[in-house]
Amino acid sequence: MFGWLKPDPKKKLEKRIAALLLEARDTQRTRGVLAASKLYAEAETLQQELDKLTESKSE
Repeated sequence: MFGWLKPDPKKKLEKRIAALLLEARDTQRTRGVLAASKLYAEAETLQQELDKLTESKSE
């Protein structure tokens, strides 16, 4: 009945990934490639988690 009140983990992950990618872009421009690569790696890990979540919901 109140399913619409529950937070959607997919949307939360998508927002986090987008924020990390923006932060990584800005970091690459200011602090360097090594710091940005760590952020890109974290975003990639979250993207894989999102893909697994999407797969499990579609099955």
